[in-house]
Amino acid sequence: MKDRKWDLAALASIPLIMTLGNSMLLPILPQISRELKISSFQVSMLITLYGLMAILMIPVAGYLSDRYGRKKVILPSLLIAAAGGAVCVAAAWFTAGLTAYWIILGGRVLQGIGAAGAFPIVLPFVGDLFKDEKVVSKSLGLIETSNTFGKVLSPILGAYLGLLLWYAPFIAIPVLCVISFLLVLFLVREPEEQEEAEKTSVRQFLWGIADSLRQHGRWLYAIFAIGGICMFVTFGVLFYLSETLEAKYNLHGAMKGFVLAIPLALLCLSSFGSGKIIGRNKSMMKWLGFSGMVLLTAAMVIAGFSKSIYMIIGFLSLGGIGIGAALPCLDALITEGIEQEKRGTITSLYSSMRFIGVSLGPPVVSLLMTRGHWVLFGTMAGVGAVGGLLTLFAVTPNKGEKGEKGQSGTKRLSERIPQIWPQRAR
Repeated sequence: MKDRKWDLAALASIPLIMTLGNSMLLPILPQISRELKISSFQVSMLITLYGLMAILMIPVAGYLSDRYGRKKVILPSLLIAAAGGAVCVAAAWFTAGLTAYWIILGGRVLQGIGAAGAFPIVLPFVGDLFKDEKVVSKSLGLIETSNTFGKVLSPILGAYLGLLLWYAPFIAIPVLCVISFLLVLFLVREPEEQEEAEKTSVRQFLWGIADSLRQHGRWLYAIFAIGGICMFVTFGVLFYLSETLEAKYNLHGAMKGFVLAIPLALLCLSSFGSGKIIGRNKSMMKWLGFSGMVLLTAAMVIAGFSKSIYMIIGFLSLGGIGIGAALPCLDALITEGIEQEKRGTITSLYSSMRFIGVSLGPPVVSLLMTRGHWVLFGTMAGVGAVGGLLTLFAVTPNKGEKGEKGQSGTKRLSERIPQIWPQRAR
């Protein structure tokens, strides 16, 4: 791992920067709405369209990374995201009103496409770089921590930049993307033994992925769902907290950003600790992930009975610790359980599910808030309980799954059907 510490540092910059590029806008959305004279629904599309484009393009980026290489997808994607930010800045500088809004929306589409080929590709890339499962688990914990740290910084940094200039967060996006581009270009080295994969048609590729999903379907689908649940609850309760702090406690700007950062900071620390301790122990990954979902569910139940804002923040933070414990376990299980040739696409499907959770959390919570405090947190607890049950009964890592030299106990798909899935040259 020491030989690859700079590679890992460069890759860790990607989730940090991609998270900042999106979440920094959250605290200044009302300000953007006033400046451009648009409705709250129109301004919310700046977030929604970004996520929608990412959801649609992530599987495509995963396929391209499996076929042509991780770095060859990540670098152009960072430049596309930077170009999207530059379009937003140009629109804010040279135009105004609805004209500026539509151009900014186009820039956000570009950013979403760029994001799809950046962070989701980092997960399989880490699996390619490190062969020791214990090192992979620790590295994925660091990547997840970097992602969460971006969420911690974004409400604070976005609020401060908004005080300087309403479109200052848009200016920051291309600068950050170019920094990450240079780090990846000069510091990240492709695995020496990895060579160009034999080219397969899209039809053959999809057939191979479908077969892989049939082979591993039960635990893969469970992890997809649990990842979506974690993000749904995270962004749902953050939306609730943001609305409550502003409407009931008249807390705005940077101070509100600091309060929102509390549960995210604990989630970040929990992710780091989880990645450190799970090592190569798949059984521990399962039970630590299960414990995290149980903690999340319990925290949501108790928060449903709490009326004090301090108690609510405390139990939301406890739920954040549970989510932080579960996420590195999910990342490690899905990265280490899939053959390298298909790792990019399968982990990209997982990332798509997480983006779906991010997109659904705020609008669903906005509807539940009108039904009452207990209905909201009871629903969050129920969703968390589903995640716990899936972890307990559907995620069943088999200790004997890998035989000699890490090969599967049964023949790999590429060995059983070589004409469908050619292996990479070793």
